[in-house]
Amino acid sequence: MATLICGSLAFDTIMNFEGRFAEQILPEQLHILNVSFLVPTLRRDFGGCAGNIAYALKALGGHPLPMATLGNDGTGYLQRMRDLGIATEFVREIGDTYTAQALIMTDQDNNQITAFHPGAMMQAHITRIQARADIKLGIISPDGRDAMLEHAEQFQAADIPFVFDPGQGLPMFDGQQLARFVEQASWVTVNDYEGKMLCDRTGWSPAEISRKVRGLIITLGHEGSEVWVDGAKTLVPPVVADAVVDPTGCGDAYRGGLLYGLEQGWSLQRSAELGNRMGSHKIAHRGPQNYSLGPKIKASL
Repeated sequence: MATLICGSLAFDTIMNFEGRFAEQILPEQLHILNVSFLVPTLRRDFGGCAGNIAYALKALGGHPLPMATLGNDGTGYLQRMRDLGIATEFVREIGDTYTAQALIMTDQDNNQITAFHPGAMMQAHITRIQARADIKLGIISPDGRDAMLEHAEQFQAADIPFVFDPGQGLPMFDGQQLARFVEQASWVTVNDYEGKMLCDRTGWSPAEISRKVRGLIITLGHEGSEVWVDGAKTLVPPVVADAVVDPTGCGDAYRGGLLYGLEQGWSLQRSAELGNRMGSHKIAHRGPQNYSLGPKIKASL
């Protein structure tokens, strides 16, 4: 059983600001905002939602099939995925643009400011989803706007159940479009901020959304996650991290755990429990794809 992972492949430039953003930004001066942050550390990592989710799912023993686009600077990323044993048959290289780039700055409270250049991601809709015997599951994570819309339609037409994970792409869509995504999806996963925006734009409560799908998952960071099924909420307790080093990619690690559980036919609650463990494990490592699984996670599979 394979999982088709629609989303971005990107290079993450990650910087650490040793202060607090809140102490540098004056609310009464936002209309003339002009700030500079000293970032003593900087590194470049492989990232993007599709890449991060595929990395997590593969580490767990799942079968990811990323569907994404790379630019003319993406040869190294393509080879990395192949070296990891991740299939690249649905990864397309676009010759006249760069791979998507995320510049992420994190302060000492783990707040983040991100600038994102979509690059080749804007042509992700060129690759189409079709039914295939081994593809039993999918996810739509943040991607080009057209790709997210078209891939949702194609998942539905191919009768492939999928997770709708709008992430930072959620603001691109109005209430009617988001309602359509929910109606097409089998599951919806958002963080608490995205969940509030989704409810606001659709006019539906979490309970109402959960009645339209097999389940709604709302991640709460260090507070765990909520699983909503048929209008009923279950709080999935958090897993205390060994260390808090870098939050970049924690949500994607969570989704890798969630998808592994769904691949295995687990309940949504058990799948979310693994997601909590994966997110907690990832935060103790720098970068979104620089961790290996510890014995605690392996023992839970």
